[in-house]
Amino acid sequence: MSSHPSILAVQSRFSVQHDLRKKLFSFRPIIAAVLAGSVASAAAQSVPIASQLTIDQITEVVLQYNIDFAAAARSRDAATAAVRSARALPNPRLEMASGDNALRPASAAVAGRVETRGVVQLIENPFLRSARIDAASAGSAAAGHELTSVRNNLVAEVRLRAFEALLRLEEEIAAREAVRLLEQIRDRVKLRVDTGEAPRFELIKADAEIISARQRQVSAAIKAEQAFITLNRLAAGRLPEKWSIAGRLADEAQPMVLEEVMQQALNKSPELSVLRSLLERADANLSFAKSGRLPGVELRYQELRDPEIRQTMTGVAIQIPLLDQRQGPVAEAAAERLRAQTRLDGAILEMRQRVLMAWKSYEMARAAVEALGRGAIPEAEAALRVAEAAYRFGERGILEVLDAQRVLRSVRADLIQARFELQAARITLDKLAARYIATAQ
Repeated sequence: MSSHPSILAVQSRFSVQHDLRKKLFSFRPIIAAVLAGSVASAAAQSVPIASQLTIDQITEVVLQYNIDFAAAARSRDAATAAVRSARALPNPRLEMASGDNALRPASAAVAGRVETRGVVQLIENPFLRSARIDAASAGSAAAGHELTSVRNNLVAEVRLRAFEALLRLEEEIAAREAVRLLEQIRDRVKLRVDTGEAPRFELIKADAEIISARQRQVSAAIKAEQAFITLNRLAAGRLPEKWSIAGRLADEAQPMVLEEVMQQALNKSPELSVLRSLLERADANLSFAKSGRLPGVELRYQELRDPEIRQTMTGVAIQIPLLDQRQGPVAEAAAERLRAQTRLDGAILEMRQRVLMAWKSYEMARAAVEALGRGAIPEAEAALRVAEAAYRFGERGILEVLDAQRVLRSVRADLIQARFELQAARITLDKLAARYIATAQ
């Protein structure tokens, strides 16, 4: 029996479509590879590669471009120039005058032009000059120590902000992990609710926990971004556009010794060095005020010429302290010297207390890290495993699991915070001990 023409046409079209589909399936791996390569290429072009910087590299950029550090360097240059000004010798003074010699009618003298020339040179009191130079030198030293202090504080600030950024990143990671675990629990709860094994309240509770965890994740991400912005602000915006910190919050360092930190703080602290230089300048200013009673001697040479004679005169001029014995400037300089000494003594006592307080914070943070890392975290993890097992077997409700997870999150957050406080206390001790005072350029 012959086939109907319409049936043959349908079979022919089906055969052609089947052949085309087979050919397309045979080219599918090639098409997928091309599309994957195109997507990867586009992603590589649209997303720049993030630069990973160590804390030391970030510090170098900050020291190179920070505005406050540059201003302190310019102040040091100005103080150095003041020393050159203090060493300068007084310039000689040239005096010239001229006029006419008018004679009386009966005078036998010759009328004509009269000229006077003179030179005056001040010879400073050597004690006055030495005191002025010493005061300028002490001011220059104070400016140098001030620059060192700015560098010391700036490096400590950079390191603290970097570890704060690492803290926020770890908080974000912990929050993301909490969201993932809560979503898994929520899926299991939904299955039990759908099958009637658990009340709907448990699903609502799980959803609420997920929302709270996501809010914590977003908050940690925002705080991390703020920490990165602060670091870039310290570097005057010169850090790369896309960058991250190469480091960990739990990075270990050499243990610290209180006696060593205290000795370095009292001997090398730039803050105390500034006050010591200011005390030296106050001593020099007191000597300058006392020596100012006899500022120096003026040597004079004068020559008078007229049409008949030529006169030359030499002389000495000295200021005698009869009316003004400079008692006011001397008393003012003595009071300033006493004030500088008082400030230095108070700063030394305060430095001792600051070191002791920072050391207490260091010991407390170290003990907290030890206790949380080796005790509380394993116990909280074990409690969560027990609660999850009991929930799977129907012995406990979802609230016990969520409570166990909440305890574990809290303990982990405390551990992260304790690690940051340990790093912050270490940075404070290093700053007080002046361990960031490499030569400032």
